Formats: sequence, C-alpha cells, structure tokens
Amino acid sequence: MNKLRLLTVVPMALAMTLALTEANLAEVPRLQINPKLPSNPLVLNGTSGGTVSSNCGNIAQEPNHIIQLTKPQPYLRLTVDGPGQPTLLINGPGGRFCVLADDYSGSKPELSGYWQEGEYSLYVGNLLPQQHNYTLSISQHKKPPK
Repeated sequence: MNKLRLLTVVPMALAMTLALTEANLAEVPRLQINPKLPSNPLVLNGTSGGTVSSNCGNIAQEPNHIIQLTKPQPYLRLTVDGPGQPTLLINGPGGRFCVLADDYSGSKPELSGYWQEGEYSLYVGNLLPQQHNYTLSISQHKKPPK
C-alpha cells in the first residue's frame, strides 16, 4: 500500500515543480528606469498582438513589458514601430491609456509628456488578429518639429 501511495505522490510533486518552473520562465520582463535612461532611445523588442480582444486591439494576457519609474519623468516618449496596425495599451498610476497610430506620429502609436513615478504595464497590441515583431523606443528627447 505504501508503494502505491509513493507512486502517486512523486508524479504529482514532479508535475507541480514543472508547472511552477514554467510560470517563472514566462515572467514579464521588468525594466527599472532611473531619472536618466541608460541609452537614449532605449529600444525593446517583442511580438505584438494576442488572444485577448480589447478596446485597444488584440493584446496578450500578460503585458509585453513592465517599466518602473523610480522618479517622475518631466518628459518621456514611447513609440511603437512594426508592421500591421500596432497599438499601445498602458496601465499606470495615472490610469489606462490606449494609443493608436495617427498622422502626427508618422503612423506609429506614440505617447509623450510628463510621467508619474510608479509601475507601468505595457501591452503592444494589433488592431487585426495578427502578430508581428515590433520595436518599442523609449526616449527622453523631444521629437523635432516637422
């Protein structure tokens, strides 16, 4: 009887260990931004879109990136560049913002201005149910006027 119990406990413990290891491997990348960026622009890459249909296009269940601002930023600009129709959904201390491409931003989702200290979850989506590689640029430099 003890052998039978051992045969069921070991596989269950192994399955739980594998499940916990899998969850850690899929952790969302976190980036801490101090008052000055390590490079300007700071460039992040990923895959846009996902299986969740939202008011900001199709997004992933988990954010693509999480940034932590250690101090308020007087000016910060986030720009997404990639094929398809990318979107940028930002959940942060100031609220939830959906950014779509427009003519002013050169057909790229872009949000700039003052940013509060705190944690921001960034979802790079797509208006169409597609996935594409993207580049997310984070800059402290103002865009030159056109």
